[in-house]
Amino acid sequence: MRVSIDAIGLCGPGLDGWTNSAAILAGRAAYEATPPRIVAPDLLPSAERRRAVPSVRLALQVGQEALQASKADVATLPTVFTSSGGDGSTMHAILDTLAQPAREMSPTQFHNSVHNAPAGYWSIATGSHAPTTSLAAHDASFGAGLLEAASQMLASNAPVLLVAYDGAYPGPLNRVRPIEGSFGVALLLAPSGGIASLSIERVHGVPNGPALDDAFLERLRTHNPAARSLSLLTAIARGVAAEVQLQETANHMLRIAVAP
Repeated sequence: MRVSIDAIGLCGPGLDGWTNSAAILAGRAAYEATPPRIVAPDLLPSAERRRAVPSVRLALQVGQEALQASKADVATLPTVFTSSGGDGSTMHAILDTLAQPAREMSPTQFHNSVHNAPAGYWSIATGSHAPTTSLAAHDASFGAGLLEAASQMLASNAPVLLVAYDGAYPGPLNRVRPIEGSFGVALLLAPSGGIASLSIERVHGVPNGPALDDAFLERLRTHNPAARSLSLLTAIARGVAAEVQLQETANHMLRIAVAP
């Protein structure tokens, strides 16, 4: 399948927006692993901004960046949100509450715990009634989300927004699910034009592509599921033909030919 990338949103350690980050990923600027700058998107009403947890703010921030860099009509733009585990801090708080005698769970915590919370906030923020999909596939969540978004785009021959996000879990959950940092990326897929074109093939096997040149970025890529996208983003930023491999299930991967 062939799709185009029309716009990109990005936020992660040392990566503040696609425009600033492209030079870093292309090797034209030095990388510094500074904490990610996650803000409450001004798309949300004030009451919802107060309720939004960091993972929701991260997802909406990168989605808004990609939207602002495109001419897509948000009212009719389908979305795919993908994360390996949603908001770990909220899940920690709920589990901690359930371990107490009173077990009085906050309604806000509950609605932030469901996996489609960012999709719901996005619909509120944009006023969109377009279809939205939320999925998870453990460490392969970005690849699974990309395949889903590309399939929807080809079926409708219209743009689809993919948003991938993951953040660290607090202890003791982080001992069994170690995720480092907070990372979010949004790709606006379109039938043609844009920043780059992707030719995607689903094949049996596991990725064995080369590591990123920067050791800190490579650690981020291997320790945050959403940051698996860094290999693809690096190829796009360099603006040359390249092949990228992404895990899509335990036994399948996406082989992607990237063309500027």
